[in-house]
Amino acid sequence: MDDWIGSLLACRRSAQAAVLITVASAKGSVPREPGTRMVVTATHQHGTIGGGHLELQAIGIARDMLAAGEVVTLRRFSLGASLGQCCGGSVSLMFEAVAPSSAQAGWLDVIDQHRSRGEACVLVSGAGRTAASGSLVVAERSLSGSLGDASTDATAAALALELLAADGPCCLAALAPDGPLHLLAPLREPDLHIVLFGAGHVGQALARILGELPCRVTWVDERGDRFDSPAATNTELVATDLPVAEVDAARPGSCFLVMTHSHPLDQTLAEAILRRGDFRYFGLIGSLGKRRQFERRLAARGIEAEMLARMTCPIGIDGIDGKEPAAIAVAVAAQLLGIEKMSL
Repeated sequence: MDDWIGSLLACRRSAQAAVLITVASAKGSVPREPGTRMVVTATHQHGTIGGGHLELQAIGIARDMLAAGEVVTLRRFSLGASLGQCCGGSVSLMFEAVAPSSAQAGWLDVIDQHRSRGEACVLVSGAGRTAASGSLVVAERSLSGSLGDASTDATAAALALELLAADGPCCLAALAPDGPLHLLAPLREPDLHIVLFGAGHVGQALARILGELPCRVTWVDERGDRFDSPAATNTELVATDLPVAEVDAARPGSCFLVMTHSHPLDQTLAEAILRRGDFRYFGLIGSLGKRRQFERRLAARGIEAEMLARMTCPIGIDGIDGKEPAAIAVAVAAQLLGIEKMSL
């Protein structure tokens, strides 16, 4: 799920009202896809819906809403000459005021609870709702909140569950014939889960990049003082004397990156990852010489050639030859983003 949840919770802690802007629908060429969100307060913005004049105008609308006490509005924008953008498509943006109070925005706490458990859910909001009509959060086994009446809630819940089952995108829908539009916004855990071993220069550079991407990161090192602080909201810091235990703890289909300060530890981690076998990607920092050395040692310990062939070393996409930590981090992040889903 996106960092907008953390941004809204931070606004609540500082008693700041905010507006959540969501790309509700899109047609043609547009800067960002439906479901993209940003948070705007009277003085700051968090996230982006694509920049340019569209974002500038959206920020102005959000701040006018805060000043006027408006609750929600849905606006359509054509990305042509009148807006100073030449994308040629169109987008509909949903603007929702979020009060700095759990009593008025309880749906945020519910979503945060689902996020903490790694559960997908759908936030349903009325495009023309009043301050009293509320929102609905639908998960596979639970329903929280209300759109105003039981019939509307039931229709919304059925559509939301269909979206979750079909892995569908954010959409606008009328819940009754000729009824008002509602925004159904699925909130899912990122598909990409990365376990990063090592908080050296490359690890730190890579963690900063991954912190801005749609993924979940478990960042592991024996040296707790090596982590960047504070970590990105999508990153869990694990300082442990037993980093190999994090291999066993990772979810199936995770991506592993090994770049610790110790070659013996790298080898121990590599063996554990290869014996587990259910990874989408395993990258080991180092040269081709390091790879050959590890292949010989791991083969002697019973790791089969087919599994050794799945180890990526050297790491990073071709064409980026710089040895600077930032250059390596960019190459590795690009490689991770290019990974296709693999059957487990």
